[in-house]
Amino acid sequence: MKFSQRIQAVEDSRTVRFTALIARLRREGREVIDFAVGEPHFETPPEIIAATRGALEAGETRYGPVGGLPELRERLSGLFEGYGPENILITNGSKQGLFTIFQTICDPGDEVILPSPCWVSFTEQIRLAGGTPVLVPTRDHQLDLDAIARAVTPNTIAILINSPNNPTGAVYPGRTLGEIVQLVRKHNLYLISDEAYRDFVYDDQPPVNLFDDPEIRDQLLVVRSFSKEYSMTGFRIGYVAASRPMIQALAKLQSHLTGNVCTFAQYGALAASVLDPEQIQARRKELARKRELAWGYASSLFPCVRPGGAFYLFPEVLKHCRKNETAEDFAGRLLDETGVAVVPGEAFGGPGHIRISYALPEDLLITGFERIADALGGKGGLV
Repeated sequence: MKFSQRIQAVEDSRTVRFTALIARLRREGREVIDFAVGEPHFETPPEIIAATRGALEAGETRYGPVGGLPELRERLSGLFEGYGPENILITNGSKQGLFTIFQTICDPGDEVILPSPCWVSFTEQIRLAGGTPVLVPTRDHQLDLDAIARAVTPNTIAILINSPNNPTGAVYPGRTLGEIVQLVRKHNLYLISDEAYRDFVYDDQPPVNLFDDPEIRDQLLVVRSFSKEYSMTGFRIGYVAASRPMIQALAKLQSHLTGNVCTFAQYGALAASVLDPEQIQARRKELARKRELAWGYASSLFPCVRPGGAFYLFPEVLKHCRKNETAEDFAGRLLDETGVAVVPGEAFGGPGHIRISYALPEDLLITGFERIADALGGKGGLV
């Protein structure tokens, strides 16, 4: 059976692979504490459920505009000064928004710079578009501006910034992002800002919005999601904010790729967009508290940079690996011997590390870390 070279050149998503593995183990009767999947444990707010149900009952089950519900695009455009609904494209989650961007801007041989470690799908989506991902290592999970500048070549078309970062939880300061803006302007590149975790920034850090610089807006594509912020992962609603010509180009592709995004789910997103900000603030406070709890455990077991946002830790596990063992091997033994699932850093271009999600109920968070601590102490055979 023949498969295209394009699909053979990419790997499946290792985070999605872990979701399937965990589900299988649970069906087999194994108790698994899931530190692997990046999904908040919070319930979807009832206002969102009610709006979605109301849309279904009202018969909002037909085709809709490719670009998204006009009222939702209007509402979201209000987050970007000077933008209107024509600057917004509703997508099937931020993942499809990013895929559409790469398909729209990349020709074969074009390069996209990615600070590494980075989210698993960035590299594969760029390859699927015929482009080349250029991974530039970070320093203690912060951007290495000199290395990024050196990575720019005549083939570079874009730099992608993900802050707060998945998998490290790093938050990039405004001064650093200002340097990236200057680099993008100098070389006339696109700047893609993946902001899936934008509302989960801790320690009273001031929010940094790349859109605030009007001189970069024609080159800037902002990608956001309702998934993490509102616990709407299954709704698959995201959006891209960009210049009008860019949105028109993205919508042209989307018209052939998916057509409209799920109509009644967009009414849920519309309800989310007017929720009391205190609801999100309460979630942020709870995750900040769990960040401290999880980092306290993790830093006593592994070298681990304290994250500034999102809901991930990215500790180094090499000192606990056996001879010739990778972090992926370590993660497999951890799951087998303790029932705690983590994602190996190789999935993100960070070998020797694992990603731990702490967006769990506190009792599971404590139990999971105590199991790991016991195993690393010799009781579980991991040493």
